[in-house]
Amino acid sequence: MTDTYRARQPDEPYRLMVRRTFIAQHFLTVPDPGPEGEVHSHEFTAEVEFAAPELGEYGYVVDIDAVEAALDELEGRYRDSLLNDLPEFGDENPSVERFARLFGDRLAAALDDPTPTRLLVRMWEDDLAWASHERVLTTE
Repeated sequence: MTDTYRARQPDEPYRLMVRRTFIAQHFLTVPDPGPEGEVHSHEFTAEVEFAAPELGEYGYVVDIDAVEAALDELEGRYRDSLLNDLPEFGDENPSVERFARLFGDRLAAALDDPTPTRLLVRMWEDDLAWASHERVLTTE
């Protein structure tokens, strides 16, 4: 896996990234999926990156321990699971793009730190391919 450079936004100069790796299974439900239509495993790596315009009270973008605790929960949910069977995927194709968004939905809901203003989830499904989803975080 290669770290990719992402230009910093001038209004969000602070970044914090945490990475978590786990194995999960899925099968694609698109027409003519080829071998991806059979149940298979991936060693997924979720990279979660928070951005903020300034540091919080203690000099953090976000508390790493809180992120780690949320990632523990997410890893427990997805590790060794068949993504197709999980309710958040419904009847939708469990693509890596959709997985990145759904992972971010759950992570954003689990954290209540008002400092970060943006969350980027980059979901690697192997050493060569990843998809990402980025969102603005609100404290409302």
